[in-house]
Amino acid sequence: MRVLITGGAGFIGSHLADRLLSEGHYVLVMDNLITGELENIAQHISNPRFEFIHHNVSNHIHVSGPLDWILHFASPASPIDYLELPIQTMKVNSLGTHNTLGLAKAKGSKFLLASTSEVYGDPEVHPQPESYWGSVNPIGPRGVYDESKRFAEALTMAYHHKHGLDTRIGRIFNCYGPRLRVNDGRVVSNFICQALAGRDLTAYGDGKQTRSFQYVSDLVEGFMRLMTVEFHEPVNLGNPEEFTVIELAELVTELTGSKSKVVFEPLPTDDPKRRLPDISRAKQLLKWTPTIDLRTGLERTIAWFRMQAAMTTIAD
Repeated sequence: MRVLITGGAGFIGSHLADRLLSEGHYVLVMDNLITGELENIAQHISNPRFEFIHHNVSNHIHVSGPLDWILHFASPASPIDYLELPIQTMKVNSLGTHNTLGLAKAKGSKFLLASTSEVYGDPEVHPQPESYWGSVNPIGPRGVYDESKRFAEALTMAYHHKHGLDTRIGRIFNCYGPRLRVNDGRVVSNFICQALAGRDLTAYGDGKQTRSFQYVSDLVEGFMRLMTVEFHEPVNLGNPEEFTVIELAELVTELTGSKSKVVFEPLPTDDPKRRLPDISRAKQLLKWTPTIDLRTGLERTIAWFRMQAAMTTIAD
């Protein structure tokens, strides 16, 4: 296949590029590097089946040649990113989604939207099934991400119904692994970096809010399977095991050997108190369930962050 991945220099997009290239496909990565990093795809630059296109998908897109798939992963995706880049976040999930859907229509290609569990907002239903419409504050600080992703889903379904476009929607729940950015504001990378540096781990609220954490290879496998089925409504992709933020902090300190303490700061506005996917649809439709437990995934992720820290020290 010849596949275009928007946001392909980002955390998840780059892992997806790795997987597709390993299976012999042709991969075009399009990224404006606003949050993506060339380092994530540097290993593929000399591969004749790989091409990097430096472009902002919120602007008109031109790609030469045929495309079998467009995988739309471009978007700031961490709280720090979309709070610092609110307009860019809304544009990439509205104009960018419109542009990539238009390109899919012109090329006759299939289209996959990387959506998010944030469409559920601060949910009142647990766990969250795809049929739940969510509890979102459209004018709160997180609304730029939550609402633009909800719009992206609606626009994707409109192209499917109006133009017969072959589309998929995957709703991503918390994902972690190598290539998380050091300062991206996600709880896993925050805790690991703080623990390795011997600093206190920063938790918000009382630390009893819960999350589910899926390792990136599990998520990539879910998306690969989603591409093989003809199903157009959203599919949750997440780990159904629930952990409190304090439990995560304790595990990180154990695995890093850190003596860091947990300190508490006020809970950010509209921060979800519980986030847990119902993956019944993914189990039935994709025969998919995560296989990497949190301890194993954290060990791999911590090893990667240690290596990055060591390389930084050598460079300095």
